[in-house]
Amino acid sequence: MKTRAPLKPLTIGKHTIRYPIIQGGMGVGISWDRLAGTVSREGGLGVISAVGTGIYENRAYAERIIADGRPYEAENFYSRAALFKIFERARERCGDAPLGVNVLYAINDYDRVVRDACEAGADIVITGAGLPLTMPEAARGFPDVALVPIVSTAKALRILCRRWEKAHKRLPDAVIVEGPLSGGHQGFKYEDCFKPENQLEAILPPVVEEAKKWGEIPVIAAGGIWDRDDIDRMIALGADGVQMGTRFIGTVECDASDAFKETILNATEEDIKLFKSPVGYPARGVKTELHRRIEEGTAPKVACISNCVAPCHRGEEAKAVGYCIADRLSDAFDGKTETGLFFTGSNGYRLQEIITVKELMEKLIHGE
Repeated sequence: MKTRAPLKPLTIGKHTIRYPIIQGGMGVGISWDRLAGTVSREGGLGVISAVGTGIYENRAYAERIIADGRPYEAENFYSRAALFKIFERARERCGDAPLGVNVLYAINDYDRVVRDACEAGADIVITGAGLPLTMPEAARGFPDVALVPIVSTAKALRILCRRWEKAHKRLPDAVIVEGPLSGGHQGFKYEDCFKPENQLEAILPPVVEEAKKWGEIPVIAAGGIWDRDDIDRMIALGADGVQMGTRFIGTVECDASDAFKETILNATEEDIKLFKSPVGYPARGVKTELHRRIEEGTAPKVACISNCVAPCHRGEEAKAVGYCIADRLSDAFDGKTETGLFFTGSNGYRLQEIITVKELMEKLIHGE
């Protein structure tokens, strides 16, 4: 076993995380109270996904459900009551350890969901899927809540810092730089995801340099990170910490359905692809029965019920790509393998077993 330097704590705003490992927010229902609460308890930063909370506990908190269990409109798909219950139960696991939330910038009701998360007890808000220029306004009134945008280039960070400083008199408390090997939605166009100059190792150092120009903004590397060797490599390139999503799917506490976990466990490297999404960014996941049905024209009919993301334009983009992302991610959470959409990062095929979060954190910390 290698002799490794101890991992240093990561401070984001007023919150200190024992180990510089952030569990990526994964929706719908992949990282809710069980996963996020346990990660925070074990010394990382657990991150609750705010996406699709209306389907939590079999839609118990959504006030209106129609058409085969679909929460009606954004107010129900992004259920405030469910988000509060998720935070309450996560806190039962992690106590007062730092706990985060991921709120996609592309969603409808973004500002409202950020406020809901702050009121529910989020210590750190993370936002990607667009450049979150209005993030500080959404979190206004919660000075202790740290704000962490996700970017893919140094230019994006520069634009964001300029706008935040001018309009809101504040800067990000940390920044996540995400390369194109992550699961779910990417920050690059499809063809750009494969270019060497856009890989994490290439985009991280310029973001680190840009962050230094604005003061002490911690930089967190994300996208394709798998083990302690990867963590050490990112820190050597200037990162203060890492974000990992896919690796946490293979845990007992992950909130995903057993069918979701089995789909990832059974995937080969060739099964994991980039495909079009109604959100307007390419997305990575496992190519399954759903994609065959989309190609054949036999996929479930698109009917915009939840009105989940603004770029979809009330189902127009969903019809163009052949599926509704809210419905298909919800089906994956419900374990419906024929119609579910199963997101994972490029390393998903490397998952071979289900272990506890505690065991995974030990591996990441000690490099076993």
